[in-house]
Amino acid sequence: MNVVLRHALSVDEFLAWEARQELKHEFDGAGPVAMAGGTRNHARLQVNITTSMATRLRGKPCEFLGSDMKVVMDRTVRYPDGQVVCSPGAGKDTMTRNPTVLFEVLSDSTQSVDRLNKNREYRAIPSLQRYVMLEQDRIAATVHARAADGWMTQILFAGDTLAMPEIGVDLPLDELYEGLDLAAALAG
Repeated sequence: MNVVLRHALSVDEFLAWEARQELKHEFDGAGPVAMAGGTRNHARLQVNITTSMATRLRGKPCEFLGSDMKVVMDRTVRYPDGQVVCSPGAGKDTMTRNPTVLFEVLSDSTQSVDRLNKNREYRAIPSLQRYVMLEQDRIAATVHARAADGWMTQILFAGDTLAMPEIGVDLPLDELYEGLDLAAALAG
């Protein structure tokens, strides 16, 4: 029996490896995970998040960064669908380490990772105040917010407002779902 043993990658080794790749990969602490494509609803949600957040943050000390900017943590590297950072960065930066708000759009293939693994990883980031998971087949969000005694979870639905006092933004959840084909998503 042939067994190939290789050492587990460190975050720095992964970052060096990924810099040589044509495609984006996340690092789950054990090895590279190729980033898969998404649905039209996923893409529309990303555009709506970007538009809504960038507009509301214009002229404020925080900025919205899209899904090409990775978040580097102690043992993992992730590409959230969006993030708000409130610290300065250079134009050539490819990663952040101190997001204030993170957004993930849930999909059938990744929702367990987003709800469990990433949730645990993101909560360990000292600067993170809010983790927002958006459903793509209905107007709904699961919001985890840092509280004085741990984390609080809130479920939002159509008509609700996503309040993010840490960045001075209140966002109607319905706005993020404009243009999505929710009827087809529910029928499928």
